[in-house]
Amino acid sequence: MLEPLYTAEEMREAEAGHDVGDLMERAGSAVAEEALRRFPDARSFGAVCGSGANGGDARIALEVLRAEGRHAAEGVEGDVLIDGLFGTGFRGEPRREAAALIEGINSAGVPVLAVDLPSGVDTDTGEVAGAAVRAAVTVAMHGPKVGNVVAPGRFHGGDLVVYNIGLEPRETNHRLVSREILRLIPRKQAHDTKYRSGSVLVVGGAPGLTGAACLAADAAFRADAGYVTVAAPAEALPVIEARLLEAVKRPLDEVFDAVPKAGALAIGPGLGREADRRALVRRLLEETDLPAVVDADALDGLQPFRREAETVLTPHVGELAGLLGVQTAWVDAHRLEAVRRAADEFGCVCLLKGADTLVASPGGGVLVCGLGPPSLATAGTGDVLTGTIAAFLAKGMDARLAAAAGATACAEAARLGPERGLVASDVVRALPAVLSAEV
Repeated sequence: MLEPLYTAEEMREAEAGHDVGDLMERAGSAVAEEALRRFPDARSFGAVCGSGANGGDARIALEVLRAEGRHAAEGVEGDVLIDGLFGTGFRGEPRREAAALIEGINSAGVPVLAVDLPSGVDTDTGEVAGAAVRAAVTVAMHGPKVGNVVAPGRFHGGDLVVYNIGLEPRETNHRLVSREILRLIPRKQAHDTKYRSGSVLVVGGAPGLTGAACLAADAAFRADAGYVTVAAPAEALPVIEARLLEAVKRPLDEVFDAVPKAGALAIGPGLGREADRRALVRRLLEETDLPAVVDADALDGLQPFRREAETVLTPHVGELAGLLGVQTAWVDAHRLEAVRRAADEFGCVCLLKGADTLVASPGGGVLVCGLGPPSLATAGTGDVLTGTIAAFLAKGMDARLAAAAGATACAEAARLGPERGLVASDVVRALPAVLSAEV
């Protein structure tokens, strides 16, 4: 359920003690095999080969392709191009000559197959500092690299295919989350009461923003919580009463009265950004010992806090930029560094939303949840994620795993909905099917 994601150093350790020539033969054969499988009608193949191991892999692939009766030669001419320019040790920005080769590959107008990673993508972070190849498919040896699945590198690689070249799996700092993580979510037992099976207190729902709190509350129920309360400004309660049938409603000034019955907090969906709301967020974090998800408006102006209970921050790129005091563009370019910095500065789990949803904990590696379809990019799905994670926290899950499981459950639920025109409530409705399915 947590598969290895390799850095360049971890790959070097995995390869230690193995014959380099044998590994290159296997890798080159894998590249040729995938090239023929993916592009069976191609009669000619070109390759841009660097001086390192990836260049060697690409040259061996050309030999295999020639043995199969295809025209195959170094250069940027062919029905398909093989990118073997840089290996897993690449860092930074390509030099001028290399950048020109990369631009030549991208402008050739034919499909590109990258060896291990598209040239120009940082293996360890997915960062792209300059020119980078845009591939249709990437053949990764032994296992996926961090740069294969973390943006922006993720968006340069096309389809990712992993080939076994005879190395033993290793423990890695970062891990890729599979849908098997859903097995960890506790199920209701015969002896459970509605409180014991997960009680969530949603804090939010200001006038004009009631939908956010309602989505979070609905999601908590559909993620199998047994009891949900919504604490919202008194003037918004009539709207929430009309929208939510099963949840208990309390005015916001009575929120601390609702805390004793809760097993987890979901703070922020539609809360509003007035100064008194910021003060309330801080009080809830510092004066309660409940696990908490902090999202949306509760992240606005949030400063580091001290608490012992499990806590998950769930910012999108803009919100994380605000938490760190940096530009949004910097977070986009350095997603792995940004989420790790936030986890360390706030002393809690931080989930950075996106196609490569990242979950970091203080001082630890990052979990990458890359299953989310593009349809999830619609208003309200963040509120659904908040309610889902809160339900899992209320069931007693570890914060890091609850966050990763929540992202996975929402991604799988979105896949059950329409590819186009998905709305957040579609995700909510699909959650029971996802959580009930055999994994």
